[in-house]
Formats: sequence, structure tokens, C-alpha cells
Amino acid sequence: MYRLKPYLFNLNYTLDCGQVFRWEREGNWWTGVVGDHVIRLSQENGQLIIDSTLTPEFFSHYFRFDDDLPSIYESINRDLLIDRAIRKYQGLRLIRQDPWECLISYMLATASSIPTIQRRIYLLSRTFGQEIEPGYFTFPDPETLANADPAALERCKLGFRAPSIKAAAEEVASGELDLNVLFRLEYKYARERLMRLRGIGEKVADCVLLFAFGKLEAFPVDTHIKQIIQHYHIDDNYFETCTSMSCMGDWGRKYFGQYCGYAQEYLYYQKRVEGLVSLY
Repeated sequence: MYRLKPYLFNLNYTLDCGQVFRWEREGNWWTGVVGDHVIRLSQENGQLIIDSTLTPEFFSHYFRFDDDLPSIYESINRDLLIDRAIRKYQGLRLIRQDPWECLISYMLATASSIPTIQRRIYLLSRTFGQEIEPGYFTFPDPETLANADPAALERCKLGFRAPSIKAAAEEVASGELDLNVLFRLEYKYARERLMRLRGIGEKVADCVLLFAFGKLEAFPVDTHIKQIIQHYHIDDNYFETCTSMSCMGDWGRKYFGQYCGYAQEYLYYQKRVEGLVSLY
């Protein structure tokens, strides 16, 4: 066990904001599975307490401690709503997730609550992964899911998503889709490639690109973000014709700029925790 003192970091906001699904909180401690490691974390007086054999460099990379949050805040702070979110949830950082696990997790997330997503991921890992500690399992690799019995996938409560999950696993396992290539592609081309997968629309593609590939210009639009835009920007003439989630994503990228992914996560978390807040 050891300690780090990262600058501008709030562990609770970062793990609770809905970007990642394999962390659970009990009291002041968070327990999660990353790769083949079970990790336990807490924060006290700004210090991150780490119970893991993984190195400080791993956590610096995972929690994006290299992001210059003050500069990002200055860049995205365009109105009273985002200003409030930045001040209240200061220290929330995006996480660098494993691309394969992030891809499948967000494919499982369509039309679902966070507890339901977490349950599906747990069942999938318990069924097809390897046990690390009692009750904790690795996420199954592409080859395992590509060769999975469809009936076993159904027992993981995947519903209509099961065929899409298996098809994505087959593409990755065969090399038809090389996830590492997406790091090198420009955002729009990376999104186009992901959307060629069965069951992936703009929102899922944007989530995966933001949380796994570091494309901070991704601006995922779900019902929460749509409600925010409709409520707070309803007087903008632009939104008389811009009513689709695709159009709203384009607006978010233009309005907030190159770090719009951070703006999206702060607005999303504020809305999920507090609803549509009053600015006066």
C-alpha cells in the first residue's frame, strides 16, 4: 500500500460519474478490476491511497494526471451551467480505459441503467473471464467471446445485444478490426470505423473514443445531454432546426472546442446527480 498526491483530483467524482463500470464503493474505499488486477483505492486529505501492486506510473496514466485541468477548465468554461459544474465537481478526471473492454461495455450500455450495465459486465466476466480473487474476474478476451456459445451469452442477460457483441469479438479476434489503429486515426475517421460495427451508433462510438482512445473532441449525446441542451439553449436559433442527437454532438464540439469531452462529462454528472439545476 502506498500514497500519491495528485494535483486537482477527486477520486469519488471520477469513479462515480458513469464513465467506467467495474468500480464499487464501500465506505471510503473503492474496489475495481483493471486488467488482471483487483485494485482498492481511497482518498484522504487530497492523498490517493493505493492498495495494489501496480506502479504509480500506471495510476498516473489511468487517471490522466497528465491532463492540464486548469487549462481545460479555462477552455470549456463557456457559460453559467458549465461554470457551476466545474466549480462543484472540480477534480473529476476522465479515465484511460482498456479499448477492448470499453468497446464491449458501451455496447452493453445501450438503453440501460448503470446498475444493469454493471450486472451484465459482471455476468460476462464471471462466465468467460478468469477468477483473480473470490468474486472478481478478468474481462473476457476477444477470442473467448468470438467462440462463445450463443446460449451462454444469452445467460449473461445481454438480450438483443448478444449477436452484436459476438460479431464485434469476431472482428477484433480475426484482426479485421485492429483497435490500436484507432489511436492513430483522426477522430472522425475513428468514429466512422467503429460505426461499421453492428449495434454501434454515434453515441456509443463517441463514448468509446472519449474514454478509451483519448479523443477529447468526442461529445457523446444521450438523453441527459439532450435534455440539458434543450433546457438551457432552447432560445438559440440554431436549435430550431438542430433537434437530432447527431446535430447536438456537432454543436457540442463547436461550442466547447477541443476539450468538449470533458465538458460533456461534467454536464452529464451534474445532471445525473442533481437534475436540471437552477442557475439563479
